[in-house]
Amino acid sequence: RDRPRRSAARSPRHLATRAIRAGEIRTALHHAGPLPRLFVRHLDKFLNFYTTRHIITDSSERPRLESRKVKAPPRTPIWRSIATDLLMDMTEGRYRPGHKLPTEAALAERFGVNRHTVRHALRHLVGEGWVRTRRGSGAFVTAQPTDYPLGRRVRFHENLLAAGRRPEKRVLQIEQRAATPGEAEALDVVPGDPVAAYFGLSSADGQPIAYVESVFPERRLPGIRAALDSHRSITAALREAGVLDYARASTRITAVRATATLALHLHIGEGDPILRTTGVNTDPDGRPVEYGRTYFAGDRVTLTLEG
Repeated sequence: RDRPRRSAARSPRHLATRAIRAGEIRTALHHAGPLPRLFVRHLDKFLNFYTTRHIITDSSERPRLESRKVKAPPRTPIWRSIATDLLMDMTEGRYRPGHKLPTEAALAERFGVNRHTVRHALRHLVGEGWVRTRRGSGAFVTAQPTDYPLGRRVRFHENLLAAGRRPEKRVLQIEQRAATPGEAEALDVVPGDPVAAYFGLSSADGQPIAYVESVFPERRLPGIRAALDSHRSITAALREAGVLDYARASTRITAVRATATLALHLHIGEGDPILRTTGVNTDPDGRPVEYGRTYFAGDRVTLTLEG
């Protein structure tokens, strides 16, 4: 009962070999007559190997081989796969910065999933900064911010060309009205003096980046309203009104939230953060020629200050 058990894992040939001692095998071969030398040499090596090899007779001495379950590689969640595909579409230029993505219903049909899964993928892209969503409008590809330097010479067209972007301006409205007290102080005129009020939208590569409100003193700049109406460029309009050069005298930057009107113009959500710059431009003699406010979409422009 106490005799150690042999391993049941040994083959019959191994058990028979270990049951016969090497000496008995050699005696039997001696009586068998002459044998080929090569056979005897190999057989002797074989017997030496098996007589000197450590034989495990107790199963408790055998190393235990732990049975491990081979785990299948984790499956990629469907929403993550959709997000990866959409990201590839954006990096390869199928959806360019500022462009609107297909609707949730269209994406659900494309990938064969429900809208909840698509929504999960879009939330992930929003969190990573690749996509922005606007309630009631859909999802848009986030554009890389445009560097917009603020210095003594602020020129929209030149700034965007230097940043490698395509500038575009759209005049929304030009009107004549009386200067408010704040505008009169900034322009160094009398409150109630006539000013030309300009409202415009500035874009980069077809995407709105800034909403502009500017006023110009009409008595100091005769014909400025007609010049603004005939030129999209404020620089060209000032030149036609007799201002050959101008420079930024002061700039104030404030972070505010987009109103419903600004959100509509800039294609952002109401309440989204925007940057408002308030500035005064003067002619070479130091006389104010423009006082204005510009509202920049916060995620599309990086304002840099130049010395």
